[in-house]
Amino acid sequence: MNFVTAAEAPPRNTGQIKLHDDEAFEGMRAAGRVAASCLDMLVPEVREGITTADLDDLARQFVLDQGALPACVFYRGYRHTICTSLNHVVCHGIPGDRELRSGDVVNIDVTVIVDGWHGDTSRMFGIGDVPRKAQRLMDVTYEAMLRGIAAIKP
Repeated sequence: MNFVTAAEAPPRNTGQIKLHDDEAFEGMRAAGRVAASCLDMLVPEVREGITTADLDDLARQFVLDQGALPACVFYRGYRHTICTSLNHVVCHGIPGDRELRSGDVVNIDVTVIVDGWHGDTSRMFGIGDVPRKAQRLMDVTYEAMLRGIAAIKP
């Protein structure tokens, strides 16, 4: 494998692994904090009766209030701040006017830009009485994620 200091890396993708310094990692952390805080802000809002478009509006205002930019807006014509994958939509669902109902499962994906760094995270939400199979899927995948994180080493 070839490594290169990020500051010395060419602008095009060469396949080299870029090594970042402490300042760069702090930029990454700052962007990640804004994205995670946006999801935290949405927790009490994700409930029966709200539309995913309403959640998108709340997220957009939050991100802008933090001095960040919604990274997805204008990406290949996309006009929303978040992606909302409802029930059987695997990823990158588009916010709309459908109200959330009891039994729904929705994943909300937030990507922001802070000082040129991207923060990208998502969270799964169950609305009201979620079917047993859906709850089991959420529980098992969450556990798998935590085990993966615990196994990561430099």
